[in-house]
Amino acid sequence: MNYAVHQMSAVLQPHTPAVDLDTPAAAQAALRTFWRLADAWKLGVPEQATLLGVGRTTLYQWKKGAAGPLDRHVLERLSYLFGIYAALQILLPVGERADEWVRKPNAAPLFAGASALDRMLGGQVADLYVVRHYLDAQRGGKA
Repeated sequence: MNYAVHQMSAVLQPHTPAVDLDTPAAAQAALRTFWRLADAWKLGVPEQATLLGVGRTTLYQWKKGAAGPLDRHVLERLSYLFGIYAALQILLPVGERADEWVRKPNAAPLFAGASALDRMLGGQVADLYVVRHYLDAQRGGKA
């Protein structure tokens, strides 16, 4: 292999190993982030369970630290929720305003006067996706 190709190959290699999401440690880290998001948005237990797509018993076990690897459905939900939170921090850089936005009535056609949280509490992953998509479009990001 010639020297230039070898150098290019080295540049294209990731410098950090991929994160293994199938570990209890990764689950705990993701859930710690979710609990902070839940506090910021003032989510009750039923809302938390609905957003994560799990029952109350599972939610309480996770809160006690008894979370093993999270299944791909929960990881997908967390990904959308974290993306929604991040997009709001960009759009509304005053943290309090960003956190309150999820509960405020919204006249956008997607929400029809209800809040973004009302839409997200529809219980389907698609409900989280459309809110994330809406916010990404509002900030001029990839829609």
